[in-house]
Amino acid sequence: MITSSDIFTTSSQKQFEKIALKVFRYQYENNKVYQEFCDFLKTDPHKVKSLQQIPFLPIQFFKSHEVVSNSNPIQETFTSSGTTGMITSKHLVTDVTLYEESYRKGFSEFYGNIEDYAILALLPSYLEREGSSLIYMVKDLIELSNHPESGFYLHNHDDLISKLIALDQAGQNVILIGVTFALLDLIEKHQFQLQHTIIMETGGMKGRRKEMIREELHEQLCKGFGVSAIHSEYGMTELLSQAYSLGNGVFECPSWIQILIRDTEDALTYIPDEKTGGINVIDLANINSCSFIATQDLGKKNPNNSFEVLGRFDNSDIRGCNLMVM
Repeated sequence: MITSSDIFTTSSQKQFEKIALKVFRYQYENNKVYQEFCDFLKTDPHKVKSLQQIPFLPIQFFKSHEVVSNSNPIQETFTSSGTTGMITSKHLVTDVTLYEESYRKGFSEFYGNIEDYAILALLPSYLEREGSSLIYMVKDLIELSNHPESGFYLHNHDDLISKLIALDQAGQNVILIGVTFALLDLIEKHQFQLQHTIIMETGGMKGRRKEMIREELHEQLCKGFGVSAIHSEYGMTELLSQAYSLGNGVFECPSWIQILIRDTEDALTYIPDEKTGGINVIDLANINSCSFIATQDLGKKNPNNSFEVLGRFDNSDIRGCNLMVM
């Protein structure tokens, strides 16, 4: 039996690998879709002794299959965003408390006590649809902040501008979590000089603006908000955890997530640090679906285990968090 304590208290690489291999065997035995995928690759689960030998399920499977590792009732169904007619991903969550524990612990690891902040959210494209895991997380963070000024904003930019200025002038620590196009819309209305506010972009133009490289985007946002760095969140519908960047597009993972970079020509081969390839994510919190996901993102891993997102594979649909075309 793998417990939440096993997942969230890994303190060494050896311990992480031990739990990951245990999760792999559990999911092979209990997840029909994953088992069939491993069998297709002729993977003998008894011979898998390292992270590099574990098969990573292509993320597209969440569009066409029910990826679940137990028979418990579905508590939440998270869905990806997409344009009309596009097939979206579905993440069937049988224990939403694992998601809550994951993002709460992750936030605390990178930002400290949630009650030290007012949380403002500018996420119109997510609020306007059902099933967003990002909205689920931010709504809970807003409530946990226990701050009377925390809340969501849709198209009422003037109210948000007034709120940001008032809170910042009062010396209140603020985190503004925003989808990229909406943050750009905001600074077109007002140029800020914020001293106590963190700007966290979750990626995505959602067809509202032309895509731009991260350096150009962050330069515009820094200038518009009067801040020295733009924070980012890397997460997606198919995962139950997030990585965070405190600036410069360099993401770090909490202890229960690890990144491997696969060869773009051979998905079963891994490449050295600082080389560009496909991002594979191990998310131990995903115990009840699949913890080993081959994403459609391109990136590189740094020697200190941080990583950067550099774009997407060709012909993959643009959706989710931090999927800016480079």
